[in-house]
Amino acid sequence: MFGATSLAACAVMAVCTTGPADPVTPDSSFVLTLTDARGGTTSVQLTCGPTQGNHPQGEAACRSLERADGDFTRLPVKNQACTMIYSPVLATASGNWHGTPVKFDTEYSNRCVADAHSGGVFSF
Repeated sequence: MFGATSLAACAVMAVCTTGPADPVTPDSSFVLTLTDARGGTTSVQLTCGPTQGNHPQGEAACRSLERADGDFTRLPVKNQACTMIYSPVLATASGNWHGTPVKFDTEYSNRCVADAHSGGVFSF
């Protein structure tokens, strides 16, 4: 028959022998950049599965990438109004989607359009 002390010792041993949790390797990881016409560049890191990085709307960006199965040319379009002011930005993505290398670049007429036409992936 086990006493309370014996059960506590067994519980401590079980916790101590399990060791630290294995680090989670993300399913997908990207460096995303926006470069304006003057050469000013903004970059963020985005990982999906689990969502991490410094993308300000990482969860929404990962959902958009899931909907497009990682194909940046098939990202969903958000229904939002944008000005018609031409202030072009070059958007690039470099990384991998579920182990498949991804390289993408395109030009949007302004940051708002980049956000809308990428389902929020380029909303930073």
